[in-house]
Formats: sequence, structure tokens, C-alpha cells
Amino acid sequence: MKKDYKFLNNINFPSDIKKLSHNELKNLAQEVREEMIDAVSETGGHLGAGLGVVELTVVLHYIFNTPYDKLIWDVGHQTYPHKILTGRKDKIRTLRKGNGLSGFTKRSESEYDPFGAAHSSTSISSALGIAIANKLSNKSDNVVAVIGDGAISAGMAYEAMNNAGSSKTKLIVILNDNDMSIAKPVGAMRAYLAKIFTGKIYFSLRETVKLIISAFSKRFSKKAGRAEDFLRSAVTGGTLFSSMGFYYVGPIDGHDIDALVSVLKNAKEVNYDGPIMIHIKTKKGKGYSFAEKSEDKYHGVTKFNINTGVQEKSKSNAPSYTKVFANTLVKHAEKDSKIIGITAAMPSGTGMDIFGKKFPSRMFDVGIAEQHAVTFAAGLATEGFKPYAAIYSTFLQRAYDQVVHDVAIQSLPVRFAIDRAGLVGADGPTHAGSFDITYLSTLPNFVVMAASDESELVKMINTSIDINDKPSAFRYPRGNGIGIELPNLNEKLEIGKGRIIKEGKNVALINFGARLNECLIARENLIKKGINLTLVDARFIKPLDENLIWQIATDHEALITIEEGSIGGFGSHVAQFLNEKNLLDSNLKFRSMFLPDRFIEHDKPDLMYKYAGLDATNIENKILDTINSKVVVKKSN
Repeated sequence: MKKDYKFLNNINFPSDIKKLSHNELKNLAQEVREEMIDAVSETGGHLGAGLGVVELTVVLHYIFNTPYDKLIWDVGHQTYPHKILTGRKDKIRTLRKGNGLSGFTKRSESEYDPFGAAHSSTSISSALGIAIANKLSNKSDNVVAVIGDGAISAGMAYEAMNNAGSSKTKLIVILNDNDMSIAKPVGAMRAYLAKIFTGKIYFSLRETVKLIISAFSKRFSKKAGRAEDFLRSAVTGGTLFSSMGFYYVGPIDGHDIDALVSVLKNAKEVNYDGPIMIHIKTKKGKGYSFAEKSEDKYHGVTKFNINTGVQEKSKSNAPSYTKVFANTLVKHAEKDSKIIGITAAMPSGTGMDIFGKKFPSRMFDVGIAEQHAVTFAAGLATEGFKPYAAIYSTFLQRAYDQVVHDVAIQSLPVRFAIDRAGLVGADGPTHAGSFDITYLSTLPNFVVMAASDESELVKMINTSIDINDKPSAFRYPRGNGIGIELPNLNEKLEIGKGRIIKEGKNVALINFGARLNECLIARENLIKKGINLTLVDARFIKPLDENLIWQIATDHEALITIEEGSIGGFGSHVAQFLNEKNLLDSNLKFRSMFLPDRFIEHDKPDLMYKYAGLDATNIENKILDTINSKVVVKKSN
């Protein structure tokens, strides 16, 4: 820590918080907020969500006996204050850096993180599992799930509430209602929470808080009178949650420490066999004016100036892949009214905010609901529309059954724009796009492409426009392109055809995806060593360019594939083809380069690829090892 804080300097673990008075808790909360702002200004990361839960975090650790009482955060990016208070304040400036703190909860990082959460809407499910495990083990420890930042809108949260309501197991769920996800939340739940919030009795009135606390202080009883139940529903409006089996209390001012202490203390001590829902109202970005005013811009930030709020800009002049996708789609949509944009609570992250500003009636943000997004797109496709589902690779994993059952089996022309392909840097393994090549290329009726640069991305978008009889997908990385001229909208690819970038002798390297520039660097280094290899950009994994691969395999002594994905992807498909054609029984030396069979921890992207063995140096070494190895020729019977 850089500052001489009066209270925070003496807080090493939650047990130290319990020594403070209520007024001192308020002072501690202010110091935690200052420390978080100061740290994130240096590291970058998620800012707004954490600022909104400072008071809640302080009070949770004050009331509950963590880590024995389990505290589960959803989503994990709101846990920077939690990390500061649980033995990690001296490492807070290592957030999202190599060998530093994760930007999310992480079980291996601290005993105060009982469940890792970097994808949303998992808290109630995991908390219920822990609560029932405690019950079966005769443990009396409390289990608290904090779900917020839009996570309550996802289907998994409803599935968990449905199960929890009939479980006869005590579980405390805190609904952190800040009226913001990464973008404005959408759907009926948003409207429902807004209706509660704007009801006749406003949550911040002292009389309301006293009434709620008074009602909550009473022992829960199955024999509670109808008058009390009616009063509670009238005050809180929590009919939906009550009908699902939760004892609902709220809304409570989530920045009022006195109210939080009273309500959470009662929730902890009450003898009740069932789930309790405490609805708190908070402000995302609370306490930092630039974050409070910016809507989603301070959800995730780069390094910034605390006094001005100005964030550090990229030094690259090349456009980001995301903007290239969005701007290209807009140009096509100006000519084709059938094009529809779909995103799952990530309009700015996927570029769909750009599309939405131009075509507000043709862009649909469905909320944190990837499963619904995919099937919604499939429904549109049945009626002749051209839906583009722009979803991060790591989030599309959550809708795999819908991709298979609702899209692929019916051969519906949904177009998947897969952002954040490959390793993504500071967000780490939870957000890496490691598996989409494998999980999509196994599916019949699919066209699967990977862009090696921003020019190729434009051509793939152009190509996808006319794929009207089957689903298609194109993947592209996070960050900026390499700075080359973009093609016009008429430049399209022949389906299933790769391209030869450089011709050489003896050794061939086939690239699939955005490692092409590293391949070029490796090739130049090898030329200096007398090795002039052929470099190919595959473009497609499905359909595979079998003619080109046959040509390359029969004209070269060694063939190496490289991709930014897991085993089972491009290299596996090439190997299968070579085996079917008996080319692996010849003198051909074949190797595949792909992501290793482990999760790569967060760091700068170039370092992550180095650790993964997919940078120029590792490519060069792989080629040298391959051409220097001996070939074992199989003998026929």
C-alpha cells in the first residue's frame, strides 16, 4: 500500500475488522475505496463493480466468520475490495499481472475464495451445493452468495433458485442490484427490479429500513400470519422471489452500513430452513465521480489518471479486430435489411454497440443468456433473416448444446462472430478462447474460418453473408490488427480454400488463425540458417482444403501445423486426412503446434504465447527439431 491509512493499515484479515465500531467501519470502507481506485489506476482492470460493493464487502466480513462461513461472489470481478480485506492488500498492485493476483476469485489463491467465478450466474448453484454439503456433514457454517452486476438475469440463476426454494436448506443470497451489467441490463427482470425500487415505499426512508429490520428480526415460522406476509410483500414487492421459496427482504440501501449490519446479522442468526433473499440497491462506480457518470466505460479500464479519469490509450494505429468486424457488418447491413445483430450482454465488447447505433431495430442484446442468444438466432434464421451472433469464444461454450441441437442439426444459417479467440492476456484462462476450433469443427453442416489478420477477417465476413444453407463461424483475436489495408465488400473467399503465402522447399508450415505474423518472423530467421520453408494460411478448418494439403504433403519432407486452440482442432483434422490417404506411412514428417494441455495463467498476451510454445522462437525451434528428427516408416503386413 502507498498511503498511511488509519484503519486499513491495521486490517490484515477479516478477524481484524470485527474489532471496529460501526462508525469505524464507515471509515474503513472509505479507505478501501481509495486504495482500490489507486491500485486499479496503476494496474487496469474491473473498477465500477468493485466500487459498488465496498460497504457490503466490509460488512460481510464483519458479520460472518469467513473463511469458515463461505462467501461466494458472482461475478468475481467485483472482488477487489474482498481481496484487499483478506490478506492480499500488499499484492493488490499485482492484479492481472504475470504471477500476480487474478482479477477474479480463485480457489488456489486464497482460502477466502471458496469458488472461482469469472463467468456469471454460478453463485447460487455453487452456494447451494456447499450448503447441502454442510448439511450432510452436520456443519453449521453459513453460506452466502452475492449475485449482481446483471448476473441474476441469466437462466442458470433461475434454475438454481428453483432448486434452492424447495431444498429445505438455509442459504443466504444477496441480490446486488446496481442496474448495470457490463452494459445496461435488459429484459423482464430489469423491469421487475425497477418496479420494486420505485414502489410506494422507497428503500432509503428510515421508516422502511426499520420496518424491514423489525420484520426480519422475528423468528421465521411456517405459522406466520397472512397479515405479516402481506405487509412484507407490500413493503418489498418481492413476490417473484417469495413464490420461488425464498424469504425475501428488501430493497436495502447497499451503501448504508448500519442497515447492512442489522439485516445481515439477523440473517446470520435466524433459525430458518430455507433460502433467504436480501435485495440491496447499490451504485456501480460508487465514490469515484468519473466511474459513476460513465455508465459502462469504467466497467473495465486500462491504466488511468485518478484526477482526470483519462484512460491510457493503445499505442497502435491499427484498428481493433472488434471494430473491423462491427464496421464491416454495418456496411453490409446498409445494403441488406435481413442482417440482424445479436449479443449477450456484451455490446461494446463485441462491437454490436456500433451496429446498434446504426440499426437500433435490428440489434438485440439478450442479456447474459448465451443459450437463448443462439436459439433466438436460429429462430430468426428459419424465417430467412441473417443473424450474426457476436459472442466471445469462452462464452459461446455456455451454449454448446444449442449450437449443436438448434443450429447444426437443422443446418440453419446462423453466423457466429467469435471474438477473443486464443489467449486474451490479463483475464487469464477463464476468458481464453482455447476450445472453439475443436468444439465447432467436430460438428457437421458447419463452415469454420479463422482470420490471420484484419484483412482476412473482412473477407470472411463478406463470405459469410452468402452462406445461406448452413451455419458458419469466423474467429478473430482480441486487440488490434497488424495495420494493413482493408479489402472492399466484394472480396470474398472460395469456401474451403487456403492460400500459399510464401513458397519454399522441403518444409511446410500451415497456419490456422492469428499466428501468421509469428510464422513470418520464424521463416525469416530460418532463411538466415539456410532453410526456406513454404508458408500456408489455411483460412478454413471446415471444409478442409484437402487438395492443398495433399499438394503440400507430397511436395515436402516435413509438414507442421499451428493454431491458437486446443488439441482436437486443425492439426487433428489434418492428421486424420493424412492418415486416411496413407501419407503418414510415407517419409513425411508431421507435427502439430497447439495450446498445451494446461490452462495458461494470466499475463501479457505475447508472454502467454511464449509459455504456450506458440511464439516465433518456439515455431523456429519446432521446425528445426522436426527436420533433424528421424522418420520411423511403418512396415506393411
